[in-house]
Amino acid sequence: MSSPPKILIVEDERRMRRFLATLVESHGLTPLEASTAKEGLALLTELAPDVVLLDLGLPDGDGLAITRRVREWSRVPIIVISARGLEDDKVQALDAGADDYLTKPFGAAELLARIRVVLRRSAVAEREPPTHTIGVGGLRVDLDARRVFVDELEVHLTPIEYKLLTTLARRPGRVMTHQQILREVWGDGTSARPHHVRVHMATLRRKIEDDTTAPRYVLTEIGVGYRFADPEP
Repeated sequence: MSSPPKILIVEDERRMRRFLATLVESHGLTPLEASTAKEGLALLTELAPDVVLLDLGLPDGDGLAITRRVREWSRVPIIVISARGLEDDKVQALDAGADDYLTKPFGAAELLARIRVVLRRSAVAEREPPTHTIGVGGLRVDLDARRVFVDELEVHLTPIEYKLLTTLARRPGRVMTHQQILREVWGDGTSARPHHVRVHMATLRRKIEDDTTAPRYVLTEIGVGYRFADPEP
């Protein structure tokens, strides 16, 4: 029998930390607690948690900087939990490498649902061999042949449209900000702007979606960016 997933909680406010620990433990998960960035990084290295719940306002370090540091060597899912509720705060956290962002106060059910999503995503990535085909619903992307099919019919994309689609499809369910997409698709130092992403996204959707006003494959996160639909269970 496999051991329960370990959830590392990096939160300096004791009552919130204990609330989170009690919540995850009551749902069959193993909590690991840290009140500082230093403690959190040590536990991350030593105990290899399955998910990190990270507060941005830690006494010995900025959560965004910690996220960037972790992303240099680990792909552990990071859910930022913060009282900072501005859209720009969420964008910065996702740009830094966070997988999700939850604004305090939040409901227990919502947090647990988001933990389940990132755990499921990680499990799929671990058990599946390196894939040469990405698919969800009627959409299939053959990475070797660089061909795209919708309901078994081939769709012809421009190089930018194909790179845009595969950049998102390789990270199903994960929100990518406009800046992340620009770096991945156009490269560092590009003069392209978020407007270019929106223009190419519109043409891509016209080719792969039945209804561009209610897309099934590439979904919009308003004010933040886009995400590829989660694979079907």
